[in-house]
Amino acid sequence: MEEPEGKEIFEATVEIRFADIDAMGHVNNAVYFSYFEQARMAYFKERVARVWNWNEDGVIVARNEIDYIFPVFLNDRMNIRLWVEHVGNKSFSVCYRVVVGERLCATGKSVLVCFNHKDQRPQAIPEAWRTVFLAN
Repeated sequence: MEEPEGKEIFEATVEIRFADIDAMGHVNNAVYFSYFEQARMAYFKERVARVWNWNEDGVIVARNEIDYIFPVFLNDRMNIRLWVEHVGNKSFSVCYRVVVGERLCATGKSVLVCFNHKDQRPQAIPEAWRTVFLAN
């Protein structure tokens, strides 16, 4: 998964915790999805809205996928590069690249659905979010 031309890429540094390491000495495969979530939260806080009501303008994960390319170890400085790839009516896709230095370690993608937790139903992407997603 290549980074798109002309699209702004958001980068987040995610701390690798000792608890993230498996018996083989590298980051456990399941932990990457938590890293993606942390990077998305940093993106939302910086680019979309610093404060919002997650009960009424929330998201749920509809799909996660990942391709592992090279292991990440405890003392690595890992960055997650992400961008919004697709914007629909109620859902959007976020792509990720996990890098250590110049080395690509994993790629991934999440499909997220905007969801009103109070009413327990999907809803349209808020216009303020759509504007940010489509701006780059």
